[in-house]
Amino acid sequence: MVDLRPVGYVIGLVVVFLGAMMAFPLAVDLLDGNGHWPVFAETALLTILGGGVIALSCANGVGKGLTLQQTFLLTTLVWVALPLFGALPFVLGATELRFVDAFFEAMSGLTTTGSTVISGLDTLPHGILLWRGILQWLGGIGIIVVAMVFLPELKVGGMQIFRSESFDTMGKILPRAVEIARQISAIYFGITVACFLAYAAVGLQPFDAVVHALTTVSTGGFSNYDASFGTFSGTPEYVASVFMILAALPFVRYVQMINGNTVAIFRDSQVRAFVVTILVLVIITTEMLTRIFPHHYEQAFREALFNITSIISGTGYASVDYMGWGPVLISMFFFIGLIGGCAGSTACSIKIFRYQILFASIRAQLARIRSPNGVFVPRFEGRAVTDEVLNSVLSFFVFFVVLIGLFTVALSLTGLDLITALSGAATALANVGPGLGDQIGPAGNFGGLNDTAKWLLIVGMLLGRLELMVVLVLFTVRFWRA
Repeated sequence: MVDLRPVGYVIGLVVVFLGAMMAFPLAVDLLDGNGHWPVFAETALLTILGGGVIALSCANGVGKGLTLQQTFLLTTLVWVALPLFGALPFVLGATELRFVDAFFEAMSGLTTTGSTVISGLDTLPHGILLWRGILQWLGGIGIIVVAMVFLPELKVGGMQIFRSESFDTMGKILPRAVEIARQISAIYFGITVACFLAYAAVGLQPFDAVVHALTTVSTGGFSNYDASFGTFSGTPEYVASVFMILAALPFVRYVQMINGNTVAIFRDSQVRAFVVTILVLVIITTEMLTRIFPHHYEQAFREALFNITSIISGTGYASVDYMGWGPVLISMFFFIGLIGGCAGSTACSIKIFRYQILFASIRAQLARIRSPNGVFVPRFEGRAVTDEVLNSVLSFFVFFVVLIGLFTVALSLTGLDLITALSGAATALANVGPGLGDQIGPAGNFGGLNDTAKWLLIVGMLLGRLELMVVLVLFTVRFWRA
């Protein structure tokens, strides 16, 4: 029998913290004098009391560490509990969303997916807009800690290959999580402040600069406007591109940089592969845009750089409706969203390192075919890739593809057309944001989908953010018998 008290205690504390964060949108609405601040006062009180009751009722079961089963449960249940409480301002506030829509919006925020069901963003109270940004910002730092502490310990999707990097001598899981969170929080906050200052310097209003800094550094993609980042064409697109790239790099390298190892980030093969991939895709897209459309070269380059960076990092901003760029580029955008950024960043999707390990395995296999008597071992970062890591990575790829197929079929059965169903499944599992087509593409949103489709996408967002296996293992009999 799994002791749920340590899990409940941690979840309760995290929920209390979420409630405390509601003070910021409360203050914004109070200063605006728009009369919406009592909603955040009520929801903050409900959230803090709810989290406090959970934590106090489980406090007598807190030990020195967590078992493997408790760690799996904690990692999943945190991402279920937080959207439940995070949805309250959407239900009780100016949006007055139904529960399924509010939960969808909160889950999209905390998983940094960026898909939205809300129309009329331009006219919403500032408190609600700020709350959407805060949800994504908290989700961004949360997933960094999960990726650097929990997933390597749980040996999920090949993440155990990073188990020995930088933090393997910090003790048990929870003490180590606290130490890493402290260091990462300082770096994450610093990058967010720099992003805010950069946005303000290129002309964004202070409130827009704050919210978009929160959603850029978290690679979340929530915007204050229905037109997304199309409201800020020009120099702000370059600023956003730079910070989306910075947020998609492994934060462990930033920790190493502030501790004196300034070259680690440049030697990281993930970083090099990620940047080169973006450059190649931008060059190809820029050339195609200048030939197909009457673009000036700078405009074509800027739109290609921004939108490709946004999709590959999983941010999900859109500065133009790229559904009008033709079938070749639309198809390319679909597959770009399945690449992702670096492990240990706020970025989502499959991640660059898994492709590197996959290609290294393919090269080793081809070498064995050419030279049957030779010994060829796939390598990553100069280290031999063990069979355990390789099997985990290959399993992740298989499960990812299978789940896209299953979710596409399920969404199609709810009445969605194939393009909407396929791109919706992919964007949810990859936590990218916009899908394809007129309904959920960059010029639309997910509000028009039926409730069954929304619940399926909510499950997809949770699975994708937690690297699939963390959630799926909870539904195996052996896990509960262990």
